[in-house]
Amino acid sequence: MAPLQKKEGYDPAFSAAVNITSSPTGLLIPPSNTFIVYSLISGGTSIGALFLAGYIPGILMGLSIMLVIGFIAKKRNYPVSPKPTKSEAIKKTLDALPSLGLIVVIMGGIVKGIFTATEASAFAVVYTLILAVVFYREVSIKQLPQIILDSVVTTSIVLLLIGTSMGMSWAMANADIPYTISDALLTVSENPIVILLIINVILLIVGVFMDMTPALLIFTPIFFPIVTELGMDPVHFGILMAFNLSIGICTPPVGSALFIGCSVGGIKIDKVIKPLLPFYAVLVIALMLVTFVPELSLALPRFFLGY
Repeated sequence: MAPLQKKEGYDPAFSAAVNITSSPTGLLIPPSNTFIVYSLISGGTSIGALFLAGYIPGILMGLSIMLVIGFIAKKRNYPVSPKPTKSEAIKKTLDALPSLGLIVVIMGGIVKGIFTATEASAFAVVYTLILAVVFYREVSIKQLPQIILDSVVTTSIVLLLIGTSMGMSWAMANADIPYTISDALLTVSENPIVILLIINVILLIVGVFMDMTPALLIFTPIFFPIVTELGMDPVHFGILMAFNLSIGICTPPVGSALFIGCSVGGIKIDKVIKPLLPFYAVLVIALMLVTFVPELSLALPRFFLGY
């Protein structure tokens, strides 16, 4: 995207900011590994419900970013791409349909009870493999062994983190750490709104210094008992955590999306911080909406699953 944006006359720093802040939407719109990790750590929160719950907040995140892009692009008078012809639009749509079909098949299968979330993950691997090798021909048979090896290494790391986190969760529960923190928070205020604001602030700070998966693994066992005691739905809290920590991957000093976006765009991190500020602002506003309007997260699970 970065070379194309530069060719169209967009400022490289602004282009990088757009690419960086738009990437976390994939963590909310399923299929998402984030929700699977959260489900394991939170004691079996429904993965199907989490997947459905992620759509509206993910769309909200995307719309928030688009709002900033539209405002700045209009203010700076950036060029508008020519409207594609009817034949071009049809061709691109047909090319994208097999990939989009993955979402429909997986979510439809889970909602209808055809397969579990774990079985859906296995199906997704086979489906995308067929698309990549046969349909789009972007991956050759010779590349598959290395791809499988890389996947095994990545999965092993995640499983090691999950195993360590579960041991840590047991140790913290044994030491009554969640209840100690809960009591500490409740001494500040017994108002659920204030407690959720404090949790959000803590998670935003954590996201600046820690990657998303380790943060989920460490802080879910701490905050989960607190929010359930307040009567918050586990699915809603999972969306809150995913949305909150996804902002962190766009922030220095350890934000993975920030580093990748700057690397691909060939721009230094200090040059992109200022263009990122308005995006941070709208994302925090969207986070507050997700936090205090539960129906944004729970409407689809209730409609499709009777959750």
